[in-house]
Amino acid sequence: MTETIEKIVAEIRSNSSFLLTSHEGPDGDAVGSVLALASFLRLIGKDVVVHLRDPVPEMYAFLPGADTVQPHIPDRAFDVACVLDVGERRRAGEEFCRFTRVATLINIDHHLGCESFGHHNLIDPAAAATGVLIYRIIQSFGYRLDRETALCLYVAVITDTGSFRYSNANREAFSIAGEMIECGVNAWDVAEQVYENQPLKRLEMLSLALPTLEVFCSGQAASLTVTLDMYTATGANAELTDGFINYPRSIKGVEVAVFFRQTAAEVFKIGFRSKGKVNVAGFAAALGGGGHHNAAGCTVSGSLEAVKSQVYAIVESALC
Repeated sequence: MTETIEKIVAEIRSNSSFLLTSHEGPDGDAVGSVLALASFLRLIGKDVVVHLRDPVPEMYAFLPGADTVQPHIPDRAFDVACVLDVGERRRAGEEFCRFTRVATLINIDHHLGCESFGHHNLIDPAAAATGVLIYRIIQSFGYRLDRETALCLYVAVITDTGSFRYSNANREAFSIAGEMIECGVNAWDVAEQVYENQPLKRLEMLSLALPTLEVFCSGQAASLTVTLDMYTATGANAELTDGFINYPRSIKGVEVAVFFRQTAAEVFKIGFRSKGKVNVAGFAAALGGGGHHNAAGCTVSGSLEAVKSQVYAIVESALC
């Protein structure tokens, strides 16, 4: 691990142009990590372009550098491309996967079973967030964090640990968050931006999703569903359903939560969450997806009834 970080630091020192990206449908760790690395690289005089296939979610638009994220990769060459938090290269999007004008590819991630597709692969499933790995790189570089970089790292850590509620909230995560506060990050300001600033459409969507709640497997599992009709009725988008899976997971006795989110006529994105006893990465893998022990996902085609039947059978085989 240390040797890989040293190699990445050497690449940073010896190159001048960098392309940074992360996964489709970026979450707090993806956005926070990529913007933190971009902030650091710019401060040491590097030429940086940040590309994300999907827009930065509104709740993270306050982060420094969020307004510089580009939906398309410029027609130019880069010395280094850094791919953060993707698990699988394809999750960075087709445009990035087709892009070849890069001399060195660096893969930085904390997903269990992440593909080693880079020239350098910094992969540590024990890290609470990809932001933690970015922090380690910056520390190894010998750079003192400024407030803007610290803010991005803080958001990466708190969102991927569920504000330190998840089992990945280890000592290192708390230590990094504390250091970010010392760098000038205001914890309440961040909490207000991320958790206390919900668009009305999100709550309107939630009011339609909650009646779909289903509890199964003798109360050990529960699910929630969002359909295309709900998007039409509320004018909300997929971004506004982020965190909905926490409602079924919060039910007493539930060990596994499932979120069905319709993306096309007969296509559903499935999210799995565990309270810790069950490895939901196995559920997602059985359906062609992947993820962590406590959080994983996949995409399944078919009618809602058929998809639910298939998913419930997999969950029940492990729980019931």
